[in-house]
Amino acid sequence: MDLQLNDTQAAFREMAANFVDAEIVPHVREWDRREEVDLGVVEKLGALGFLGLTIPEEYGGVEADMLSYALVIEELGRGDSSVRGIVSVSLGLVAKSIATHGTPMQKQRWLPRLTSGQAIGCFALTEPESGSDAGSLATRARRDGDDWLLSGQKMFITNGTWAEVALVFARAEEGVTAFLVPTATPGFTANTLHGKLGLRGQATAELVLEDVRVPDSARLGAAGKGLGIALGALTKGRISVAAGAVGVAQAALTAAVRYAGERVQFGKPIAAHQLVQELLAESAVEVEAARLLTWRAAELAERGVPREELATASSMAKYHAGETAVRVANNALQVFGGYGYIDEYPVGKYLRDARVLTLYEGTSQVQKLIIGRSLTGVDALTG
Repeated sequence: MDLQLNDTQAAFREMAANFVDAEIVPHVREWDRREEVDLGVVEKLGALGFLGLTIPEEYGGVEADMLSYALVIEELGRGDSSVRGIVSVSLGLVAKSIATHGTPMQKQRWLPRLTSGQAIGCFALTEPESGSDAGSLATRARRDGDDWLLSGQKMFITNGTWAEVALVFARAEEGVTAFLVPTATPGFTANTLHGKLGLRGQATAELVLEDVRVPDSARLGAAGKGLGIALGALTKGRISVAAGAVGVAQAALTAAVRYAGERVQFGKPIAAHQLVQELLAESAVEVEAARLLTWRAAELAERGVPREELATASSMAKYHAGETAVRVANNALQVFGGYGYIDEYPVGKYLRDARVLTLYEGTSQVQKLIIGRSLTGVDALTG
């Protein structure tokens, strides 16, 4: 693996960094306080091509490798994890699934709108009683002539109230099946979840489906093959979450280093105190380790290695980067002291946003199970 970025990768990274500094960072505190990002940022992301990375150009996408995608996601995570989540889900989980499994008609209908930012997608897998155990989902799909009727409830769905299309997973007679459901379809309701610890600017929703009728042409992939589509999307999606976690951790570290050089106690900047330097040094090493694990997973995804190998690598990256983001943000808050506890400074938000990175798209414990299964050949869930 060549750890030197090529010109194209470096250009994507620089473009994303400039966009974040100009269009996101100045507004982060306002968006967090009002619990909603300015959706105008979505079309700006689309105009730069960030919502079409790795999608074929014929559908409005941008030719890019997985590492370029991860670099952009890291920068977005550095700016605002809520904005990063919009891209990770709409592009990383929904658009990429359509590009991989969709029919020509499905690709033509949805991908140009998703890649341009004219539409947003959501990934409707998690349910009130089905989180880590995705195979136990209870939402039902039953045939009615040439159509399907979908009924059930989804929970903690990112982009849920903003989405124009929901990638819904439901249990049919043949097994779990995936459907592309326009959210304007009668019987489809999205309710915003308020009171979140972090990611306050991001739309997180409960979805309720009451006999939502869709034609068979809305089915993504074969009937009964939806769980494989979901797990495949999540395997690569964990690389995106890892990259976003690295971005949060880097932002927290940068803020702590800057503040340590400015804050004076006992007659000198606190950066001159050994224990503060220890906090910063530990954080810097962890950030770099998380970044390299993420780059490695992105490189393996680009090579097209066997699914089990990629699953292990992405789980390692997601587990380590998510936990790193929490530790580094916590260290940064310690450097800031009492000022870190108020939102005039950004580190409190970094810690709040980091915490969920150890929970969604597979908890840290689930990632350990995947890694452990790879090491031992034993599935701890089934014995």
